[in-house]
Amino acid sequence: MTNTLSDYSMGLVLLSYIVSVIGSLAALYVATNVRQKDGKSHMGWLAVGAIMLGGCAIWSMHFIGMVAYEPGVPMFFDTVITGVSLIIPIAFTFIGLTIAFRGANRIAVILLAGLIMGVGVASMHYTGMAAIRIEAYLSYDPVLVAISVVIAVVASAAALLIVVRARGVLRYASALVMGLAVCGMHYTGMAAMSLEPANVDVDFFTQALPRDTMLFFTVLAFLITCVVGFGSGALRRLQTA
Repeated sequence: MTNTLSDYSMGLVLLSYIVSVIGSLAALYVATNVRQKDGKSHMGWLAVGAIMLGGCAIWSMHFIGMVAYEPGVPMFFDTVITGVSLIIPIAFTFIGLTIAFRGANRIAVILLAGLIMGVGVASMHYTGMAAIRIEAYLSYDPVLVAISVVIAVVASAAALLIVVRARGVLRYASALVMGLAVCGMHYTGMAAMSLEPANVDVDFFTQALPRDTMLFFTVLAFLITCVVGFGSGALRRLQTA
């Protein structure tokens, strides 16, 4: 059984896009603090940027998009695997940002950074999918999986190029495109998934969160992280004003 548009809550799909755009804006805002006056990359701000982009724009969008899916049977999320899926995009985004800022004048370096980050985004998505606990077997269309990975890499390279090189209003307007790219990767990956009803042992759902609880904690984490990100960026600007 493949999923269709009717299987999604359009309100949550829209929310997932808004979350991705706001997370991208936060990452772009923080990126203005990455380079110090001496031109060196500030590792602390790179870490904050990775949390904004990898955690807010990508991971939060992913799980809100997951909760938007309504398969018609109870759906839960394994807490341990979900936690791992949060670490993956932040770590890979940090590596990608570090490489991109150090080689900001070389397109090839930014593309390499985008490849690394894209692999991280795709890994996060399918790790997050592995966290699903549902009375069904999951299978994937390999062609759509491959397309979703390509989208992740291209979107990541574009995002890094924007973060590193864009200036002024263009930088912030580009968050709309970044949000669209992240959502495109996610929902292509979701389209690759098929469900087959199955009898699953109740122990399979041990340490799993219901979808509504997952939505609450995802939105809460997103809000807290964005407040910290925007707040730290604003504080930095006040200190250097």
